[in-house]
Amino acid sequence: MDILFKDPVTGKLMERVDVVDTRANRELGFLEGSNSLDCLKIGNHTLDTDLYELTMTAGYLVSGKGEQKACFDLYYRQNPDDGGFCIFAGLESAIRYINHLKIYPDDLDYLAGLGIFTRKALERLSKGIRFSGDIWAVPEGTVVFPNEPLIRVTGPIAEAQILETTLLAIVGHQTLIATKAARLKLATRGAPVVDFGTRRAHGVEAALYGARAAYIGGCEGTSNVMAGKLFGIPVRGTHAHSWVESFDKEIESFEAFAKVFPDNCVLLVDTYEVVEGVRNAIRVAKKMRKAGKALQGIRIDSGDLAYYSKIARDMLDEAGFPEVKILASSDLDEWLIETLRDQGARIDIWCVGTKLMTSYQTPALGVVYKLMAADSKDGNLIPKIKISENPEKVTNPGVKKIVRFYNLKGRMMGDLLTDVNEKIPQGVPVVAHHPMYDYLKKSYKPPYHAKEIMIPVFEKGRQVYDPPPLSQVKAHAEEEVGRLEAETKRFINPHIYKVSLSDTLYDIKKQLLTWHQLNHANAPKEKSGKRRPAPAPSHVSTTNDGAGKR
Repeated sequence: MDILFKDPVTGKLMERVDVVDTRANRELGFLEGSNSLDCLKIGNHTLDTDLYELTMTAGYLVSGKGEQKACFDLYYRQNPDDGGFCIFAGLESAIRYINHLKIYPDDLDYLAGLGIFTRKALERLSKGIRFSGDIWAVPEGTVVFPNEPLIRVTGPIAEAQILETTLLAIVGHQTLIATKAARLKLATRGAPVVDFGTRRAHGVEAALYGARAAYIGGCEGTSNVMAGKLFGIPVRGTHAHSWVESFDKEIESFEAFAKVFPDNCVLLVDTYEVVEGVRNAIRVAKKMRKAGKALQGIRIDSGDLAYYSKIARDMLDEAGFPEVKILASSDLDEWLIETLRDQGARIDIWCVGTKLMTSYQTPALGVVYKLMAADSKDGNLIPKIKISENPEKVTNPGVKKIVRFYNLKGRMMGDLLTDVNEKIPQGVPVVAHHPMYDYLKKSYKPPYHAKEIMIPVFEKGRQVYDPPPLSQVKAHAEEEVGRLEAETKRFINPHIYKVSLSDTLYDIKKQLLTWHQLNHANAPKEKSGKRRPAPAPSHVSTTNDGAGKR
């Protein structure tokens, strides 16, 4: 593939163009045709996927099923860290990904070279892939629970299928980190948490979007400079032990740092011995005060954090510096933070790295993307079910929305999955069925408030939702966590928040399970010995998924 630049005025073809900063009147560099394609592909993640998404997409297109309408749900099965909830994050990234779907000529060249795709398959893929369907999702920062759709994708099956892997990667990672940050904020009981995890993240992109997710979940700031630049997150940092070691004396390193950063001076006091480090920090704080400046804080990165933070607080207060903050780091997580607080640790700001940015105890969220309905030949969506010997993996069929119930105090009571066209219940008793166990039911009795929590994001391929500023997403997440009962937020054996099925969805699931069981047991055998399946029950079809009634 040969790429050149074209002058839009003269039509002249050029091999390279210079990039100039007109404000500073200086050249920043140049672009050649070969590397300009990389610029065009920024934000394009079409090939950041599993091979089988492309083979299935090509298979649908070649076999004439590409336009078959289908509905997929993206959800997760279990809360991380045996917790009681998650914070949904990643929607803005998902929107950007979908808007940049495109297969470029060099992508087709690569796929052709694999020797997997037929000429006809490559021809169909070369016509391009653009999502033309509908997407509903819960807003970013919303508290969510297992087995309810975070994103609902409805459209031509080829277009909906290709989204699977990348959406799972985006949403799974960012939701996991946002949830961890929320748990950390609960552990500190409102004290600031700062993300220090960039160096331990699984790559720089994971660090970047992890910092964004951590901010949504409750972190006050991040050490990640690019996240600060791109997302407006406050950036925070001190200095490393290497700064102190590079000087002959610790006090000299503190004085030098305070001189260079007089308005943002936080000193790391544990390079050699914590108590002496605090003494040296106090000496520098006194000099700064005489110069009209103020020491912002000290950081302890090792040793017994409870013990040393109490000693440091006493020393700072006695020296007349009660305003100097004590920061702590050193492999912190929510359980250790709770323990330190119970021991009376005098820590003002908690700096969490590895355990936050890798979600250390649960490094992956079990997100899945399952077909819930597909159109029959009359254009209606028929519920589909995935059956498993593991009850948790049996899907909840149908085109669904989430109805959330609140008590009179505004606290969350439970979620009900309903068909998209069911009315939102108000003022009447509601029976809610357990998704797996027939004998378990829940009843919502008035007074309560119920509302749908999913919103339209794409309609007929057009983005209809503008993501709010990140600060609003963060505030929404904080409000959402505040609506949870305390029992759901505890770290050990939290209360299990109920996600149930409406009467309609419960009946659909039972009918499909019964049909599959009877069909397997009673289907007549063909000459080959295989059983011939009976037609699926048509009476369990749902209506087309449009905007839904909210």
